[in-house]
Amino acid sequence: MQQENDAPIDSTITDLPIAPIDPPIVELPIDTHDRGFYDGFSREVTIPAKVIVSLLILWAIFFPVSASETLYAANSSLISSFAGWYIYLVAGLMVTCFGLALTPAAGTLRIGEPGEKAEFSRFSWFAMLFGAGIGIGMLTYSTGEPLSHFANNPQIIQGTIEPLSPEAVRPAYAYTFLHWGFAAWATYALVGLAIGYVAYRRNLPLTIRSALVPLFGKAMSGIAGHIVDIVAVVATILGVAVTMGLGVEQFVAGLARLGLGDWLLDPDGSSSLLAVVIALTVLVGLSTLSALSGVGRGIKWLSNLNMGLSFLLLALFAVLGSGLLALELLGVGIFDYLLTFIPNTLTLFEDTGSEMSAALVQWQLDWSVFYWAWWIAFAPFVGMFIARISRGRTIREYVLGVILVPSLMCFVWMTVVGGTAIDLELSGAAQGTIVSTGISDQLYATLAVLFDPGFAFAVSAIVVVLLMTYLITSVDSAILIVNTINGAGETDGKRRLHILFWGAALAFMVGSMLVLGGIDAIRISMIIGALPFSFVVALMAIGIVKAVVFDLRRKRHGVPTTAEACENWEAAEQPEVIRTT
Repeated sequence: MQQENDAPIDSTITDLPIAPIDPPIVELPIDTHDRGFYDGFSREVTIPAKVIVSLLILWAIFFPVSASETLYAANSSLISSFAGWYIYLVAGLMVTCFGLALTPAAGTLRIGEPGEKAEFSRFSWFAMLFGAGIGIGMLTYSTGEPLSHFANNPQIIQGTIEPLSPEAVRPAYAYTFLHWGFAAWATYALVGLAIGYVAYRRNLPLTIRSALVPLFGKAMSGIAGHIVDIVAVVATILGVAVTMGLGVEQFVAGLARLGLGDWLLDPDGSSSLLAVVIALTVLVGLSTLSALSGVGRGIKWLSNLNMGLSFLLLALFAVLGSGLLALELLGVGIFDYLLTFIPNTLTLFEDTGSEMSAALVQWQLDWSVFYWAWWIAFAPFVGMFIARISRGRTIREYVLGVILVPSLMCFVWMTVVGGTAIDLELSGAAQGTIVSTGISDQLYATLAVLFDPGFAFAVSAIVVVLLMTYLITSVDSAILIVNTINGAGETDGKRRLHILFWGAALAFMVGSMLVLGGIDAIRISMIIGALPFSFVVALMAIGIVKAVVFDLRRKRHGVPTTAEACENWEAAEQPEVIRTT
């Protein structure tokens, strides 16, 4: 056996015990300011992140033509160039998550000290996962996505089935489940696990850079770690901006359906500038107030309210809508999803010069690539949040809980709500009024066809309230997570003014982009902003695998794997040790 430098072991010390692997790093010092406005914050992260976000906002406000041209030029070149990267990266994240969960030894490792109990009940845990992770998007896309794929999907483009036909329903749900199933939640789960594992087992800061310590060690204390956290903050702001943009558009559409005035909508059906300003002011104001109350009170309470209202809305659609069709679509959809999961996940369309190939490439960019980038951009926020609420759970419980349960909830929501809309179109009851309206208004259009005017008004009001609570939950969670990253994983120090800054930044980001080019401008900005963080996510996947594998080796050799055990181990009288690779 040889030492790390490959020099032969001296024969006089061969009887000493040998530890073939070091204990994990349990300290990652990150400089934070101890006074003034940035008390408790890393100025090297907070100031550059604020500057970058502020410049993006000013660029969109004061140079709208240049900003618009640049965004759309990037959309046609940069995004398409990295489409394959997004597709295969997300596939790799899913393999990593399920591989860790289903490996017997790895799956039993706990995100925390051995025997530590979970902080939240499973109901509250699932409610917070569902609310912060994906709630707003599902209200918009529960009807919007199935209907869109019902009218146009790769099989329709290839001419094998007719649009808006009964044969188009099954592939519509196969693609809907593809986008809202394992891919989304595995991305969140991977980031949350990579952070939570080292934060709660090794007492490292609850921040993005800590997930890369298994790869780069204490180098993440310096400029490399600062860059990682800055990229994560900017990606979070852009990812949440997409969610807010969708939510604001649907919120305004709901207010218009409730009869609050024609001033809410422009002649083309989009939200008016005044409506956007008022909606953002109200929603971000309430979100900021909720963020000041912290995760244990405001967010937990709102998440439980979200879950209750969601179940109420689902029950109304299941009982009074197309419940039997939804049950059939759920079973068939899951079967088709699992059957086509691998080819649909790994297929990358190429433009061969034909009209059909160009249409297939554009469909994938508009849907799959957009979603994968959205989940990646959203992952710093959702992953950090999931890590924050998942302490004490095993890797297996964590991965299966984070991926399977919310995915199933998404599938149920899409089939019950979206299936009702499709049924109304197929039966002729809707007469095209649902499929022809904008995506932000399709849920309300479904309610208008399904119920009489008075009841449709009441249910639309529930949707508006649910949208508001989902928006508040997502935005206040994002603000808290951004401040946690900026604070090197800590929540001490002067937070109030920084909470106000990020709330205002989100409002201006969404408002400026909606005015610049609508939701498309936000989508393009987010996909571009997600690209740098996608490389961080890839490193996080490698890092968590290395951390788990090395901890299993440590357990076999009696070397501590948690911060508490390391402290006890170092405090005890240790014999001289020869460490080898």
